[in-house]
Amino acid sequence: MLDPSSSEEESDEVLEEERRDALAAAGGGPREPRGREAGAARAASPSPSVRSEGREEQERLQREEREKRLRLQLYVFIARCIAHPFNAKQPTDMARRQQKLNKQQLQVLKERFQAFLNGETQIVADEAFCNAVRSYYEVFLKSDRVARMVHSGGCSASDFRDVFKKNIEKRVRSLPEIDGLSKETVLSSWLAKYDAIYRGEEDFCKQPNRMALSAVSELILSKEQLYEMFQQILGIKKLEHQLIYNACQLDNGDEQAAQIRRELDGRLQLAEQMARVVLYPTSNSPKSPDLHKMIVPKNSQDSDLRIKLAVRMDKPPHMKHCGYLYALGQKVWKRWKKRYFVLVQVSQYTFAMCSYREKKSEPQELMQLEGYTVDYTAPHTGLQGGRMFFNAVKEGDTVIFASDDEQDRTLWVQAMYRATGQSYKPVPANQAQKMNLKGGNANADISPLYPDRGQKHGMDEFISANPCKFDHASLFRLLQRQTLDHRLNDSYSCLGWFSPGQVFVLDEYCARYGVRGCHRHLCYLDELIEYSENGSVIDPTLLHYSFAFCASHVHGNRPDGIGTVSVEEKERFEEIKDRLSSLLENQISHFRYCFPFGRPEGALKATLSLLERVLMKDIATPIPAEEVKKVVRKCLEKAALINYTRLTEYAKIEETMNQATPARKLEEVLHLAELCIEVLQQNEEHHSEAFAWWPDLLAEHAEKFLSLYSVDMDSALEAQPQDSWDSFPLFQLLNNALRNDTLLCNGKFHKHLQEIFVPMVVRYIDLMESSIAQSIHRGLEQESWQPVKSITNSLPNVALPKVPSLPLNLPQIPSFTTPTWMTSLYDSTNGSATSEDLFWKLDALQMFVFDLHWPEPEFAHHLEQRLKLMATDMIEACVKRTRIAFELRLQKTNKSTDLRIPPYLCTMFNVLVDAKKQTAKLCILDGGQEFASQWQQYHSKIDDLIEETVKEIISLLVSKVVSVLEGVLSKLSRYDEGTFFSSLVSFTVKAAAKYVDVPKPGMDLADTYIMFVRQNQDILREKVNEEMYIEKLFDQWYSNSMKVISMWLADRLDVQLHIYQLKTLIKIVKKTYRDFRLQGVLEGTLNSKTYDTVHSRLTVEEATASVTDAAGLQGISMKDSDEEEG
Repeated sequence: MLDPSSSEEESDEVLEEERRDALAAAGGGPREPRGREAGAARAASPSPSVRSEGREEQERLQREEREKRLRLQLYVFIARCIAHPFNAKQPTDMARRQQKLNKQQLQVLKERFQAFLNGETQIVADEAFCNAVRSYYEVFLKSDRVARMVHSGGCSASDFRDVFKKNIEKRVRSLPEIDGLSKETVLSSWLAKYDAIYRGEEDFCKQPNRMALSAVSELILSKEQLYEMFQQILGIKKLEHQLIYNACQLDNGDEQAAQIRRELDGRLQLAEQMARVVLYPTSNSPKSPDLHKMIVPKNSQDSDLRIKLAVRMDKPPHMKHCGYLYALGQKVWKRWKKRYFVLVQVSQYTFAMCSYREKKSEPQELMQLEGYTVDYTAPHTGLQGGRMFFNAVKEGDTVIFASDDEQDRTLWVQAMYRATGQSYKPVPANQAQKMNLKGGNANADISPLYPDRGQKHGMDEFISANPCKFDHASLFRLLQRQTLDHRLNDSYSCLGWFSPGQVFVLDEYCARYGVRGCHRHLCYLDELIEYSENGSVIDPTLLHYSFAFCASHVHGNRPDGIGTVSVEEKERFEEIKDRLSSLLENQISHFRYCFPFGRPEGALKATLSLLERVLMKDIATPIPAEEVKKVVRKCLEKAALINYTRLTEYAKIEETMNQATPARKLEEVLHLAELCIEVLQQNEEHHSEAFAWWPDLLAEHAEKFLSLYSVDMDSALEAQPQDSWDSFPLFQLLNNALRNDTLLCNGKFHKHLQEIFVPMVVRYIDLMESSIAQSIHRGLEQESWQPVKSITNSLPNVALPKVPSLPLNLPQIPSFTTPTWMTSLYDSTNGSATSEDLFWKLDALQMFVFDLHWPEPEFAHHLEQRLKLMATDMIEACVKRTRIAFELRLQKTNKSTDLRIPPYLCTMFNVLVDAKKQTAKLCILDGGQEFASQWQQYHSKIDDLIEETVKEIISLLVSKVVSVLEGVLSKLSRYDEGTFFSSLVSFTVKAAAKYVDVPKPGMDLADTYIMFVRQNQDILREKVNEEMYIEKLFDQWYSNSMKVISMWLADRLDVQLHIYQLKTLIKIVKKTYRDFRLQGVLEGTLNSKTYDTVHSRLTVEEATASVTDAAGLQGISMKDSDEEEG
């Protein structure tokens, strides 16, 4: 036990001696025998390895004992800080941290999302939401980077939800608008479904009971909770805490206040060895920091040393005013001297002026103010000290007071006026005499007072230890390290931030035991950097805060104007600055892995901001932007190599590229391209905002990343056989990704990609042109002209023909979608196999080149122009060959009424129809104005050619069918009057009529012709696909037919028609008129002048015949042709 009168030096020497004895006892053991003993003794002695293990175990036990004693001593200091804080409070404005996810919870989360995707949950969702969840599961939840982030303790449930929300926001924005359903509603619904999947049957937020303390660590903690927390941090047992609690009387406020006074007195004595300042604080003193002149030793080099201090003294409840006054009375204060006075309210109506000596709690003298009257007085010239005078007068007694300034006097007079309750209100004097003040420093040595603690169950060594004799800087470093380790391992994703209770205890420890703020934050920075280097997720904003605090001390530009730094702290700051700079550069180089998917939110941006701060030479001088940009560029160059290296390791590309076949190499490079594009898209989505200051640097990073990929790509493409076209999907994949990026489009890699594929595209088109040209030639020579119905069913598998005469492998078009114009083939016949193959190849080739989306406008226009010209030439050749084939085939048909238009002629007709349609698609070029007129002229030629060919074919076909009519009329010519055949027929009929009943000539010829017309009309209507051309054909057919009949009748103007001729012509004309009107021939064409002439002649002939031989007409007449059937 320490006696109150004993000095601190003696007590400390005793404690140090006891510590040494304890350590010696802990390290003692059986000593080895000295000298040489018998062989048995030597044999029993341990070997060197055994002795070494024994020493190591002994040293370990000693080390553990020292650490245990140190933690106990530290806990004593912390317990006092918690029990009676006088400087710090628990902060209430700190951000609440989220509960962290662990590996087990991540696995459960994966299983829940997998169950949803497998349809094993009751959550109803549409296809769009399922696709969003599938993408989230495959890309985010299964990512190794997310697993590492969860393992490092820097990931919370909020991070997972934010990533999903960010992903679905893009998807929802891309959805089409739905009437009555806003996209905000869809987004809210999807998030609610996500929460349902996330929760499952239980809630992650419910932690086990053992985490109860850490679960409330974000709240304001009670003293008991703080004790428990730091017991866990320092490894203090409950019994040890209870012994310390009772021995230190932590529940006794007076004892704790006395302990603080003893600690401050000890610190004051230590400070006086360097320099000292004498303060006379009162409860009325200003609480703002102020500079005070220090008294330094004679041998000190600092003669004008000042210290900035803020002194706060709480005001007791019964104290009305206090301060230093000079006083002189008759009964009390009989000597004129400066004393410390306190105006105390003893009871409701009783007040007393009390004077105190320094460091005494009881008043030395006092005077009750009852009956006194206070007032201002003039200066007393005989009294030395004080400038502003006032007095308190009572019958038979007068007390004179004096203060150093007018304001102090006024405050004292007003306070005493209120205390005395006098009716007279004091008025200050008009004049005040200025007097010089000679102040003395009342300073006395005060010995520490230690109450009797008794035996503390072995804890009195720690309890009675003088705090001033400890290296609190080292103790605090240990405390802060243990607290940070405990914080990073609790249930919250703290990112290095202390909880409010931990901040409170650390603040109080620093304030109470004089730990420098610069030292505190340097240690904090050092620990945070170490944890970050070991893979923990640390908030860069926290690093920035501590770094800025230390830098302000080192560079001497504190916001309050005063900052100090030791030489050691300055050296440590430079070391930490270098470490921090290396750490930040490493994190930026590994930004995809240190900040996966942009988590923690804003961390990468804060890291870049901190890097700029670290690169500054001092806080006041900003670093040039180019220097920061240079460092970031270097980091991103490393990042490109790191990202690509890890990507190839993930894809195992190196193993495949060395021994794979060309096809396998191409497959692997294509897969690697997909991964590269995904990496670039993720960089753009999650990290581009952080690099918004230098978007060109992110583009340079992407170019560097792609340049590394180009090495593997070039190697795989060089291994491909000549005239192999399987690499085009690779170009399409990469080009589609690059052309939509404003920074990468036509960049270095993009141009390199184009340079590789330009010769391939040109070669491909050349071979395709050759192949198509030969297929037209060979196909039309061997064409059967059978109509094609179901070519679209096998379009994706249709390959371009291989021409044997060409010594090369002709290109095979990859799988294409069915051309839109081919949809009608399912329900109707179309052109020939050769024509359909031609049109499909031309369309597929153009669609293939279009799908390349060539980024360079000039070459893209060249490709389009060449393909359009190719299509024009090919279609022109097809049209001409079809025209020739049509004429040759038509000539081979007969001219009788047995003629039925063959299907192959209709197919040829349809080929021209399709050529007309395809020309509008395959031969029109969207060029500029300077090219439009030239191309329009060229395009009009093919149109004119097709039109002329169609006209010629129609004319040929009409001529053919009209020739059948001419044959019918030639047969009727036999019945002309005066002809030999007519006379023979008449004689034979008359002679036979004498003996038998001879039948009249029938209508077989007319019926046969009418059947010919009708069936060929139906064939054309069914087989030919263009209504306009059919109408033209029918118009010409009808007109030419009427002309032929008219000419035949004109040749017989002077001859009366035979009754058989008349009946046949009336039926043919009537049925022809009716049938062509039903086929849509217009009235103007039907009722032409030719028809009117024919109609008039037949009407006259009918009238003549009715007079001469009415029975011979058999009821056939021109009048009722519209009502006659069949």
